[in-house]
Amino acid sequence: MTEPCPTPLVTLAERLADASGPVIRRYFRTPVAVDDKADASPVTVADREAERAIRAIIESERPDDGIYGEEFGTKNLDAEWVWVIDPIDGTKSFITGRPIFGTLIALLHRGRPVLGVIDQPIVNDRWLGVEGRPTLFNGQPARVRGCAGGLAAATLGTTSPDLFPGSDLDAFRRVAGTAKVSVYGGDCYSYGLLAAGYYDLVVESGLKLYDFAALVPVVTGAGGLMTDWDGQPLDANSSGRVVAAGDARTHRETLAVLAG
Repeated sequence: MTEPCPTPLVTLAERLADASGPVIRRYFRTPVAVDDKADASPVTVADREAERAIRAIIESERPDDGIYGEEFGTKNLDAEWVWVIDPIDGTKSFITGRPIFGTLIALLHRGRPVLGVIDQPIVNDRWLGVEGRPTLFNGQPARVRGCAGGLAAATLGTTSPDLFPGSDLDAFRRVAGTAKVSVYGGDCYSYGLLAAGYYDLVVESGLKLYDFAALVPVVTGAGGLMTDWDGQPLDANSSGRVVAAGDARTHRETLAVLAG
């Protein structure tokens, strides 16, 4: 049986994270200029240079692969293998000096996420998820925790309620009103902590492919579930409404509450 993600590609993904980390550390907690993108989200020289460092390696060593990057766009998206890059997921945390952002590197095989890295270069936390293998957190196997009481006993995370468009906010508020504890902020870091057994649930909406692709192998490889709000698998065509849960009961109950 062919590996879902060959080992040389896993090694390359970690090298990409190794290349971006020094760039981000150089600019963290320094007075960098902050620009506003077309969607009003912030971007800095650290975002741009980190993505350049990653793309340079891919373009040199895997020139036929596709790239889907947040800062410098897309190329060759019909390739069998497509790298998906978010150099700093959580730029608002980065520019306010909070080390709860991360670099996201995903690899899609025919549109489906089969590899994901969450790299936090300030505290040196790294999650590596590869389809068919256990997720590693700092080199050791990671495992979600069970939540025996389901949604009512769950610790719920989301980046910000302000990011839920339209009626999605009402749906999220129903979930937050049922969960035991709600924690805000963290972007991709929350999903890593879920995979390591510290959160029970993360619910978000309005995500782009580069926001969620790397998270799927990390969460599922740690024994969790990650789908859209309809319970469908996430891929390159997903809407960006995501639910990540540590166990099936919490996931099932959350989908029901989101559906109203």
